[in-house]
Amino acid sequence: MTNPLLQLLVLGAIAVFLILRLRGVLGTRDGFEQPRVPDNTTQRSRADVIDGVAEPADNDIADHAEPGSSTARALTQIKQLEPGFVVGPFLSGAKSAYEMILMAFERGDLSDVRAFLAPPVAEAFDTVIADRKARGLTTEAEFLGTRETSLAAAEFNRDTGMAELSVRFVGEMIVATRDADGQVVDGDAKAARKQRDTWTFARRIGQDDPNWQLVATA
Repeated sequence: MTNPLLQLLVLGAIAVFLILRLRGVLGTRDGFEQPRVPDNTTQRSRADVIDGVAEPADNDIADHAEPGSSTARALTQIKQLEPGFVVGPFLSGAKSAYEMILMAFERGDLSDVRAFLAPPVAEAFDTVIADRKARGLTTEAEFLGTRETSLAAAEFNRDTGMAELSVRFVGEMIVATRDADGQVVDGDAKAARKQRDTWTFARRIGQDDPNWQLVATA
């Protein structure tokens, strides 16, 4: 066997060996193979330590509360008792409730929203509505939209199971209050104004009733 031929055979054997090693490390593709899904195991298993207890990372909470804050801890406790609770849909419901309750109050008729009001809040609203009627005042209101809805704070009482979530709203509306003669005494019938409120909703976690009640306004 000539020297060049021997060298060629040795190089060929080395090439076959390298190919087999690469297949063992990288694998092979036969036909169509779905793109590899990024492994999020590390991200999912990452834990935030709350009061010395490791809690799995929750993007839903992280999107609305500072990690490690009292609000984040309260939301974590709520989800432990009620895993189906999600902050995003809660805020969407709060936004709808805000418009409904606000407009009912301005119209002076709480009958459609009274079930969503805690007794002290309903009593306070009724007092204002009765005072307006006694003074011969009427209110015209048009809700133009909610520009901001964000979670301001969350509290949870383990002993009672009661959760309180405060929501910050920035709404835009046209409101004008007229006296008995039809004259505008407050607001503007033509110009929009921003309405900034922080409302607190409460509910006993774990109960079948999914409805939250408005317990405080600011």
